[in-house]
Amino acid sequence: MTTRVTYATLTSDNEELHASYENGLRVAKSWLGATIPGNGPAFTVTSPCDRSVVLCTAHAATESDVDEAVTAAAASGWASKPWPERVSLLRNAADLISERSGELAALMTIEVGKNRLEALGDVEESADLIRYYCRQVEDNNGFSHEMERLSANEITRSVLRPHGVWAVISPFNFPMALAAGPAGAALAAGNTVVLKPSEQGTYTAVKLVECLRDAGIPADALHLLLGGDQVGNAVVEHPDVAGLTFTGSYQAGMSVYQRFSKRYPKPAICEMGGKNAAVVTAGADLDVAAAGISRSAFGFSGQKCSACSRVYVERTAYQGLVDRLVAKAGEVVVGDPTQRSVFMGPVIDEDAVARFTDAVDHARRVGKIAAGGELLRRSEGRADGHYVTPTVVTDLPPDDRLLTEELFVPLVAVVPVDSLDEAVIQANDTDFGLTAGIFAGQQWEIDAFLDRIEAGVVYVNRAAGATTGAWPGVQPFGGWKGSGSTGKAGGGRYYVQQYLREQSRTEVGR
Repeated sequence: MTTRVTYATLTSDNEELHASYENGLRVAKSWLGATIPGNGPAFTVTSPCDRSVVLCTAHAATESDVDEAVTAAAASGWASKPWPERVSLLRNAADLISERSGELAALMTIEVGKNRLEALGDVEESADLIRYYCRQVEDNNGFSHEMERLSANEITRSVLRPHGVWAVISPFNFPMALAAGPAGAALAAGNTVVLKPSEQGTYTAVKLVECLRDAGIPADALHLLLGGDQVGNAVVEHPDVAGLTFTGSYQAGMSVYQRFSKRYPKPAICEMGGKNAAVVTAGADLDVAAAGISRSAFGFSGQKCSACSRVYVERTAYQGLVDRLVAKAGEVVVGDPTQRSVFMGPVIDEDAVARFTDAVDHARRVGKIAAGGELLRRSEGRADGHYVTPTVVTDLPPDDRLLTEELFVPLVAVVPVDSLDEAVIQANDTDFGLTAGIFAGQQWEIDAFLDRIEAGVVYVNRAAGATTGAWPGVQPFGGWKGSGSTGKAGGGRYYVQQYLREQSRTEVGR
């Protein structure tokens, strides 16, 4: 497949791309109904697009399974492989992921409800993350550097060495990229990996691990542990897990972060969501702003930690922006995300539907629903899935909870302000600091925003996404404040080093 799909890809008329996806959809449908063996209690994964579709029946890992996986990973010889060999195997895995992108993306669409371009982007990001981290290792000579000398016969090198067994706990919303990225970084660094995906990303994780194994990653270096919170807790509490990457909610992430280190500090990379704001000034191009905001608010049904859920707009531009956002919401095609014309599929489960309904009911009481606010059930031949409408909310009180709580649904609130200064203050008034965006007509406004905004990923005048759309090696993705624990961003120049620890080696010549 020659066309590269990223999260900035708005549309594609490339027939080869769509043919690949359609072929992949036929393959993915042939996988449905599988049983994934295991020792623990069985659980069933159904599609949010159509609850009658069973993707697979899997078995949760037991505490004994977790212990056996960690023990085997700790005994692996993966770290002793020269780094060029590890990098070569991982690049093979990235190529396999790209080769299988059609079926992997189609499976992801069925399992979590991403439209075809978002799903193809997720798969390709998985491959690109692995490639980027391999390049970081290669460009730094395996992170081995000669240091300065105190004497002529004394040589010192700084080397970065792996920690050991690294756990990756990945979410449903990027079921490949947020598993493959951390796992790829850990493996490239020489760690071994135990991967615990979200239950609603089970089958995608199984197929990801197949790619890595088929590429030659040894079984003892990579272990898949399926199941829910009980399995995740067992991984976090295991004393021989040396490092951990978690992606999920703020509440769960803080719990993981605080529980993980006991005898001594251990590295925990936690990415914990956002309540991301876009700022629109009076001189902004409102058509560009509406396009970027709607893309970031309604893409993947608002279920991205980078989704735009708040907009602060200068008062003279307020009604013009609201009118354009309402129009954009009305243009969004909601339905079966395997279909080419569909932009927005379902939310992930009944809990998400309940959050949406609660937020809409609250907005109707204290503010105004300018667009959307509806549930879409079995109407007009629609499958029995978790479908809701893209929603625009206005007239909220300034301290309303819809402006502070991360909802993970396709709902964006628009708030008028009197100045750029007020907009930035309001945008920063949150425990989160993941992404943010500005639409402005003057450079001084952009500079003032960039100097003051408290977010790790920032976009300016971006129609392809006001607050979303990062790509490995292009936009490093990581949060400040309650959105991230390390200040080092995925897909960036300083990410892989987090999976390593420094050792200074001084040798005196004879």
